[in-house]
Amino acid sequence: MTKTAKISITLTWVFQILTALIHSASFFVDQVPTNETERQLVELMQTYKADLGAGYHRTMEELYTSVSACLTLFCLFGGLMTWYLSRNLNDVKVLKGAMAINAFTFGIAFIVMLYFAFLPPIVCIGLIFFSALSATLTLK
Repeated sequence: MTKTAKISITLTWVFQILTALIHSASFFVDQVPTNETERQLVELMQTYKADLGAGYHRTMEELYTSVSACLTLFCLFGGLMTWYLSRNLNDVKVLKGAMAINAFTFGIAFIVMLYFAFLPPIVCIGLIFFSALSATLTLK
């Protein structure tokens, strides 16, 4: 395994775990409205329960929290799995496949973030994607 591949793999799992930690901080920060329009929006997101069928009634804040938790867990899982495989796997072919899966899934996440998110998640997911892609391309 080349030195570049080792660095890329390490960067991938470090970026994944850091992104999970950074993103999990959002669970401890309250949205503070700065004007009347934002106050109304925040109040509706926290109180209005939409009928989602099958007896489910959720607020937009609850839906946002569930999706947000999934992003944190997605990054944490990827980071821990990549760390574990890089430390315990001697088969470069399997490790290259795992890094290709990382590059593929985080590449799709990066495209989604580019269209629907703001700068911090775009940068974090982009760093993960490019380091996983680099690892995939440099593993021989």
